Amino acid sequence: MAYKKMSAEEAASLIVNDDIVGCSGFTAAGCPKAITKELGKIAEAEHAKGNPFKIGIYAGASTGDAIDGVLARAHAIKFRTPYQSNKDLRTELNAHDAHYFDLHLSELPQYLRYGFLPRPNIAILEACDITDNGKVYLTSAVGIAPTVARLADKIFIELNKYHPKELAGIHDIYELADPPYRREIPVYRSNDRIGTPYIQIDPKKVAGIVETNLLNEVGAFTPSDEVTNRIGKNVAGFLSSEIKAGRIPDTFLPVQSGVGNIANAVLGAMGLNEDIPAFEIYTEVIQDAVIELMKQGRVKFASGCSLTLSTPALEEVYGNLDFFKQKLLLRPQEISNNPEVARRLGLISINTALEADIFGNINSTHVVGTKMMNGIGGSGDFCRNAYLSIFTTPSTAKEGKISAIVPMVSHLDHSEHSVKILITEHGIADLRGLSPIQRAESIIENCVDAEYKELLRKYLQLGQKGHTPQNMDAALSFHSTFNKTGDMRKVSF
Repeated sequence: MAYKKMSAEEAASLIVNDDIVGCSGFTAAGCPKAITKELGKIAEAEHAKGNPFKIGIYAGASTGDAIDGVLARAHAIKFRTPYQSNKDLRTELNAHDAHYFDLHLSELPQYLRYGFLPRPNIAILEACDITDNGKVYLTSAVGIAPTVARLADKIFIELNKYHPKELAGIHDIYELADPPYRREIPVYRSNDRIGTPYIQIDPKKVAGIVETNLLNEVGAFTPSDEVTNRIGKNVAGFLSSEIKAGRIPDTFLPVQSGVGNIANAVLGAMGLNEDIPAFEIYTEVIQDAVIELMKQGRVKFASGCSLTLSTPALEEVYGNLDFFKQKLLLRPQEISNNPEVARRLGLISINTALEADIFGNINSTHVVGTKMMNGIGGSGDFCRNAYLSIFTTPSTAKEGKISAIVPMVSHLDHSEHSVKILITEHGIADLRGLSPIQRAESIIENCVDAEYKELLRKYLQLGQKGHTPQNMDAALSFHSTFNKTGDMRKVSF
C-alpha cells in the first residue's frame, strides 16, 4: 500500500495532550529523533498559551536527547519508564515534575500486554526499511518495539537513511505468548535465531512515514583510567582463577556486561587475559569494546538488544556488514534480558554498583538514598539468575569524599542473596558461602579504600548482637555526615 509521507512537524501535530507514546530503541541507539523534537516545540507553544501538554513515554531503556532531553526541557513528560540517563529528565524526576517508575527491563513488554500499565496508543519506530505489507526492519536496536507496535492504534515510522537497508537480517524478533499459553524460549546458545528479522505490523495502522538521515545520539564513552583498568584486571584475574579451579568450564560461559567505561575496561581486560578463551556475549548493550574484541577474534558472537556504539565504531560495523552480521544479533529486551534464558545459558553477569554495603547489598540507582541517577536497568534481570553474579565499583568517588562501600546501602536494589562477587580497584571479595560477618570482613579487607577501612571496622564492632550485626543508630551515618559536611571521612561514631 502507499504509505503517507509527511514531515516531522505534521506527524507531531497528530499527537495530543495525554497521549501515551511507545518508542523503538534501547539507550540512544535506534530511537526516533525527529518527531519528538517537534513535539517539544508544540508543548512549549501550548504551555505559553496556558494549555496543558504532557504525554506518557515508554522506551526500551534510556533514549537520546531528542526524546528525554527535549521533552523534559519542554516539561512535556507526564510519566516515564523504565530507564533514563538524561540530566534534564533526571532533574524533572527528582523534582516530581514528571513521574518515573523504575522497572526491570525484561518486565516492561509483558506488563504492557497484561494491562498493568496504561496502553500506548501511539508508537514511533525508527526503521531502515518498510515493505508494502507491513514488514518493518529496525535500525540499531530493538527494545520494546514489537510490543508497542502491536498495542498502538497509530504507528509513525521514522525511515532513517543513515542506517543501511542491508541491516536486514541482524534482528531476531520474537514476542512471547502470555500466560497461560507461554512456552519455553528456545534459545540454547547465544547465536540461536528463533524469530523473524522484521516486525510485522498492520499497514493500516501506519499514520505516516517521516524520512530522516540522522546519526544516533550515542556519546563517546569516558576513556579508561587507572582505577577502571585495575578493576578490569581484577575481574579478568578472578575469572581466570575460576577456570583454573574448575568452577567455570574451560570452554568458558557467555558474558553479560553492563554499560559504561567500567564495562568497557572489564571486557578489554578479559580480551587481553590469555587464560580466558575466546568467548560469547549474551547481554543487553553491545559496546565499542565488543566490536574491537570481535576484530581480534576474542569475542566469537554477541547477542544483545542494541548496538550502543560510538559513531566511528557503528560506521565501522556498517562498512563491514558482511563480517559483523555473522557475529551480531539484536533481540527484543524481553528476550535479551529474560531470566529464563540467563539461567539456562549460565551467564557470567558483570554489572556496576553505585554503592555497596559491607554485607553485600547493592544500590544501583539512588544517590545518598534519595536522588534517582539512571535506574535499575537490566542488572536485576541478570544478577539474580546468573551462573556467577559480579558487581564492580570504584571504591571511592568525589576525590575520596564518598566511600562506595558503606555500613548500609541508602537504597536497596539487589540484596546480598543475588551478589556473589564484589570487585573494586583494590581487590576481590568472594562472598559465596559466607555468613554476614564473614562477608563484612572480606569486603572491608579486600575492597574498601584505606581511608575508610578503620571506620568500617569500628562500625562493625558497634553492631548489635545478632546474625547481621548492624547498628541502627549508625547505619546511615556515612550518608548523614556527607549531607552535613560533604565528606564521609568526617564520620564519627
